[in-house]
Amino acid sequence: MKYDAMYGSSVMVGPSMTDDERTIAGRNLKIGFIALVSASGGLTALQAGGGIGIIAAGFVGGLALGSVLLWFLVQWWQSLFSKTERRETRRS
Repeated sequence: MKYDAMYGSSVMVGPSMTDDERTIAGRNLKIGFIALVSASGGLTALQAGGGIGIIAAGFVGGLALGSVLLWFLVQWWQSLFSKTERRETRRS
């Protein structure tokens, strides 16, 4: 009861982000994911004692691998939501 008295039960809360902010955040998350995988490839080459060419190849290879992984993740995420939406419409 104290909770309802303190905050009220008729308080409506909307989304915390606009559609534009959500789009920008999603893009930044994708760029960050690819950068993380790319940096991992380069730093692994550095840790292994590779020269500058090998380290650069590690970064480039990480960029390629990160892009492919991101593509698979986006495809999986979209198929997950499309299956969930189909289930919800069948129940309605």
